[in-house]
Amino acid sequence: MKVTRILRAKRPNKGKVAALREQARRLGLLRSEVWQRFGSRQGVDLSDRQIRDAWLGEGRTFPVSANAWKETLRDAKGDITANMEAAKVKARRCIWRHTQDKTEQKRLFSALKRTGWTRDPYLRRVMRKHWHRGHNHTHNQIIVRSDNYTTFHLGGRAWIKIPGLIKGQRIAIPLDTTGTPTGTLRIILTDEDRIEVHYTIDAEITQDSGERTIGVDKGYSEVLVDSDGEHHGQELGRILTEQSDTFKAKYQRRAKLRARANNTRNPRKREHIRRFNLGRKKLNRQIDKTHARIRDVVFQSVHKVVDKAAVIAAEDLTAPMAGKSFGKNVNRRLASWTKGVIAEALDRVSIRRGSAVVLINPAYTSQIDSRTGCLDGQRRGDRFYCSDGVVLQADQNAARNVLARLSDPDIDRFTSFKQVKAILQARTERLRLGLLNQDSSCSPGQSRVLSTESESPKNHHEQLCLGF
Repeated sequence: MKVTRILRAKRPNKGKVAALREQARRLGLLRSEVWQRFGSRQGVDLSDRQIRDAWLGEGRTFPVSANAWKETLRDAKGDITANMEAAKVKARRCIWRHTQDKTEQKRLFSALKRTGWTRDPYLRRVMRKHWHRGHNHTHNQIIVRSDNYTTFHLGGRAWIKIPGLIKGQRIAIPLDTTGTPTGTLRIILTDEDRIEVHYTIDAEITQDSGERTIGVDKGYSEVLVDSDGEHHGQELGRILTEQSDTFKAKYQRRAKLRARANNTRNPRKREHIRRFNLGRKKLNRQIDKTHARIRDVVFQSVHKVVDKAAVIAAEDLTAPMAGKSFGKNVNRRLASWTKGVIAEALDRVSIRRGSAVVLINPAYTSQIDSRTGCLDGQRRGDRFYCSDGVVLQADQNAARNVLARLSDPDIDRFTSFKQVKAILQARTERLRLGLLNQDSSCSPGQSRVLSTESESPKNHHEQLCLGF
């Protein structure tokens, strides 16, 4: 698998940084043009090579080197394709719900996989709904091809030489390591005049995962809770809460200073506030430090899960939770919830260590009694109150439901939440009817009591829900 490595420049010269910024700005204008002209249905059938040949045929020139604008064009077209593929994931769900005819589903899926969807009225309508024209916001990157730069060692560190804006002149950048990069480079200039060099390498895939199949529930107070009841990364909630509350107070103070600067009549005072009180260098360093802590906690937690499991059942949380409000403070903290980082860690760690992540339908997994598989309980915070008075740990209960959903014959990944609710309500009614019939056959005072110790969740689910 491909893994990205990041190298940083060691005290770069300000003149070199300024020259690189100017080159990145010009390439950013080219990116914007590519997104504007080819970031919609009109550019689906065109490859970056076809666009390049058309521009060369027109005799177009750019204020950068030929290799620089060609690589930028290729990179921008690749971003457009990735944006389109993300919209296709949502379009597949629409196809799944649009028809139950297997032949028609196969035809639509095949057309969507290729460029044939542009000629199908239904697929065009679905893609138009989920694939919106993107806009370029990248004006700080330079793509350098592998045969267009050189490396050498000087002063105990590695250096790279990349082309500049003046033909025949190269810019030498000292790196903070002795290892030299390989392959295509992505030069990124941050807001603090720092230079990052990104490149990819091939990482070896090992087979050192566990042998079990477990379910995991993604949380806020911790990274993951597995179906065994083990909590992984319990410090995540504290980190996110501290970050959110700290930045809230900081942004409130900055808003007051910004209002004072806008309202003052003294131009020197206005410029002083904007220069020394409204900068972002220190703030960006704090944000980067917190993000690094979060990623470290998340990846360590996922590694502990993979130590146990060869197959991991997890919720498909790509769709946002629309229409839910938990209050101003909770919404602010949940807005920084790292679902994307957790999903990335599950994918990357599982691939490198030889395990598999299977996404399941998340509908109502936190509202089901994991002992019976039926919708007859209520979650309040970290506790799940069952209808018979038993109190379960809410996250462990959800993780067990995720594991049971993996082999559920009636609910697949793309079943709508309305159908899931109907299925669960039907199971609950069958359970209640079965218990009433069982109670009527018992003598007075001998009604059956559900046991959480003597019966496993899987056996209980089969006996009480699927058996009626």
